[in-house]
Amino acid sequence: MSLLAINWSNVGLQAGQLLLALSLLVILHEFGHYITARWFKCRVEKFFLFFDPWFALVKKKVGDTVYGIGWLPLGGYVKISGMIDESMDKEAMKQPAQPWEFRSKPAWQRLIVMLGGVIMNVLTAFVIYAMILMVWGEKKTPMSSLKYGIWTTDSLMNEIGLQNGDKVITVNGDTVRNYEDLNAKILLGKTISLERNGVKKDIELPVNLIEKLIESKRKRGVLLSPRIPSYVGKYDKKDTSFGKKAGLQEMDRIVAIDSTPIQFYDEIAAVLQQHKNGKVSLSVERNGQIIRLDSRVTEEGKIGIPYLEDAQYAALGVYEINKRKYAFFEAFPAGVRKAGEKLQFYIDQFKKILNPKTGAYKGVGGFKAMGSIFPTSWSWEAFWNITAFLSIVLAFMNLLPIPALDGGHVVFTLYEMITRRKPNEKFLEYAQLVGMVLLLGLMLYANGNDWFGWGK
Repeated sequence: MSLLAINWSNVGLQAGQLLLALSLLVILHEFGHYITARWFKCRVEKFFLFFDPWFALVKKKVGDTVYGIGWLPLGGYVKISGMIDESMDKEAMKQPAQPWEFRSKPAWQRLIVMLGGVIMNVLTAFVIYAMILMVWGEKKTPMSSLKYGIWTTDSLMNEIGLQNGDKVITVNGDTVRNYEDLNAKILLGKTISLERNGVKKDIELPVNLIEKLIESKRKRGVLLSPRIPSYVGKYDKKDTSFGKKAGLQEMDRIVAIDSTPIQFYDEIAAVLQQHKNGKVSLSVERNGQIIRLDSRVTEEGKIGIPYLEDAQYAALGVYEINKRKYAFFEAFPAGVRKAGEKLQFYIDQFKKILNPKTGAYKGVGGFKAMGSIFPTSWSWEAFWNITAFLSIVLAFMNLLPIPALDGGHVVFTLYEMITRRKPNEKFLEYAQLVGMVLLLGLMLYANGNDWFGWGK
């Protein structure tokens, strides 16, 4: 009963963080449309967070605009007079164009209004990343500093040819400078060059690597981590694991389990898997002396051994941690650079999804998948990092040339600017309808994938 309650508590916290992040981003996105529309003296009839079919939770009219909160949390919208949008207000479009209407404005002004939301989301990402770099800074772990190479924390990495202790040099011919970039590069890569026991080796990554990860149905975290020696970290006061009960202490080093020598953390798991629901004898180095402790093993093959902190591994020379906080004026260009890197990463992911050979489309998820990327304990740094990335995603997705998205309106407006001919309003109405049906279908597929694995 208590475990179930904890799980639901975690889900609730993740869902709350997702709702807060999306609400903030939707408001800012729609404000981008709102402020540019008002700038060009267009009348804005509605400004809503969430959709309000049939009724709204809260609404208040101020001037010409009704501000409110709807009950259907699938986004938000601004209704600009004289614009064919999701409201599909055909009757208003039959009337003669008025000076305050969107359709009466020059094409270049309409283009700016359409791009206002995307621009606002990009600026939001810039500012959030700059704030993160000022407040928490940036952590980098140089790949060259990984004394013991990598740890293949996902067995799929072993299946494709990687081994514990390998030292990755390049992915797709590009040098991997920092560990923080490694997992993303592996997911999107084609080839790996590494050093194993002093010998260089090339590994071809399977085209459908992402599909293999999806179909394995494992709870996946990182694929590769720095390989770490078998030191014991600090136990929490409430910890009830067998390792703590056996007498393990912080900075103990496990050197053998039964008669099997141990040097690295990854070797512990391999031995314990052979003693599920059993007992083992631990040989532990403590203050230069070897002591022996007996411990029980769980049915999952674990005894409970916490990691050290990054600073402790750095002090032991396992790897280096380079931390840097940015001053106010240098944080903003650095924020722009970071947002650019995240955008490129997302575009590369999108290309994988569009390529059927990769099978990446099977992993397309909806709100459940989005919520799962938030941590199960509150962290402002993690929250703002994820919110900034979601802002980049929202900007990119809205710029896709699909009717009903900003990108569709931008395409039609650019067509008008180039050809000097305005698209037929009836055509725009049908295009908007088709776009809405397409988006609804994509949303159903993504959320169906989350819950029922439709694409798997």
